[in-house]
Amino acid sequence: MLATIRKWAKRIKRDVIVLWFARKHPETPFLAKVVCVVAVVYALSPIDLIPDFIPILGYIDDVLLVPALIWLAVRMLPPHVLADCRVQADDWITKYAKKPKSYAGAVLVVLIWGVLAYLCWRWLAH
Repeated sequence: MLATIRKWAKRIKRDVIVLWFARKHPETPFLAKVVCVVAVVYALSPIDLIPDFIPILGYIDDVLLVPALIWLAVRMLPPHVLADCRVQADDWITKYAKKPKSYAGAVLVVLIWGVLAYLCWRWLAH
């Protein structure tokens, strides 16, 4: 079972990089690009929307949300685009041996938390 989980996690990491390349591919449909960007920005963000120190809920995004976004984005890609991007991702992984980071994702998460905090403050102030 542990080997299956490791294999699944490795595939998820590769698919994030595949989506990173797919978002720039000229033959990727617009809606698929949007889903790719959301999945990549959130998956590569060093900050989670739901922090991991919150019991149970903190891991839901890692276990459910990120894989669901990746699955949806991969399903939306045309097969030839997916194949091209998988080759690019495998080359990138071989060359750099690590995943990139998305600081835009961190900024997005901080903005969401800021808006939520402001809305809570406004609600409590009235």
